[in-house]
This record gives sequence, structure tokens and C-alpha cells, in this order.
Amino acid sequence: MGIIGLRAMIRQAKYNVLLRTKLEVPKGHIVVYVGEKYYKKHKKFVVPISYLEHPLFQELLRKAEDEYGFDHPMGGLTIPCSETTFLAIISHLDLISRCQ
Repeated sequence: MGIIGLRAMIRQAKYNVLLRTKLEVPKGHIVVYVGEKYYKKHKKFVVPISYLEHPLFQELLRKAEDEYGFDHPMGGLTIPCSETTFLAIISHLDLISRCQ
């Protein structure tokens, strides 16, 4: 897959995530806030709960635990990474879930 294919996948993932963020949280999904720690505003994303079991997502959760512990002022699950990184991971997980 070339750069163009990767860009298209990321664009589609952004669109899918944008659709999810505009709606109420559907059954089987969870809200996460994404942004690097020095940003005051984090972006809200809605992802399927099934992603919590995937090793890539679990690595993000470990990073969140190391950064914030279990008591974060946002009151929700906050992942300290760039939106680009998060969208690339979600795009990969979306692709895997569609292939199963």
C-alpha cells in the first residue's frame, strides 16, 4: 500500500470517527478523549468497546495510565497521543474488524 492508499484510509477513518462523535454514544461503544498532554483541549472520539481488547489499543491504555493514572480531570478515558497517531491506529482496527 502506498502513501496515497494510506492517506485515503486515514481520511476514511477521520470521516467514520467524525460521524461517531456527532451522535450519542451507541450501545457497545465508549468515549475516549485524545490529545497530547500539553494541549488543554482534547478531541472526543467514540470507538467500539471491542477495540479495548486489541494489543494496539491496550498500548494506548497503558500510555494513558502512565500519564494520568486513574484520576484524570476530564472525567473520562483520555489518551495522550496525537490525533494522527490515534486515527492511524483506529483505521487499522477498522480494517481488521471489516476483514473478520
